Amino acid sequence: MAIPTYTATGTKATTAAKLDSSIFDIEVSSHDLLKQAYVSYQANGRENLAKTLERGEVRGGGKKPWKQKGTGRARFGSIRVPIWRGGGITFGPLGKENYSRAMTKKARRQAVRQALSLNKDSISVVESFQSKDGKTASSAELLAKLGATRRVLIVTDNKDANTENSVSNLKGVKLVHAMYLNVFDVLNADQIIITKASLPIIEGWLKKEPRAEQAEVTVKATKAPKAKKTAAKETK
Repeated sequence: MAIPTYTATGTKATTAAKLDSSIFDIEVSSHDLLKQAYVSYQANGRENLAKTLERGEVRGGGKKPWKQKGTGRARFGSIRVPIWRGGGITFGPLGKENYSRAMTKKARRQAVRQALSLNKDSISVVESFQSKDGKTASSAELLAKLGATRRVLIVTDNKDANTENSVSNLKGVKLVHAMYLNVFDVLNADQIIITKASLPIIEGWLKKEPRAEQAEVTVKATKAPKAKKTAAKETK
């Protein structure tokens, strides 16, 4: 699979970039794995900030509001009960919830392959995308020459501070290192710009299968037990 390559100035290069068909051109018959990876990415980035007070955490309520009998009102022992206004919250978030979702390495890599294959028509390869001065104008000019006007994902092999600063103020532009390519960013991008040096990195970790965990059995060398010496009885 070959696609045109662009130079650092935004003009077409003479040589075309070859993309691995096992990564960028696979058949996607079902989107279940893509949805699982998409939701997992969002869940793992969720911050657990919601926190409510239980009955034991509400301030006050140490004294009984009124006496047990004789008032004609219901019996209450504290103003911190959940049915009172300002009381504790029943079954509310405690700030200890874990929303993360686990996926195997093999499933995550396959999901990224599927996402890249679905968006293969929006992929462009440039020889380099690096800002020396860190100014937004230089990156905006290059993106305009490449025709990237909407949501753009830039995949680079060197995420330095100057390049990151030059695209940070551009609306809809995200810069990501090739080792951290994920389904969420790929599916949300209208155009994907990949540097030429990033292709070996992407192909390296997406084609690599996780090693099967093998239980190492260590056999300790045991010495044979020594034979007991039995003294021969002397017969007189």
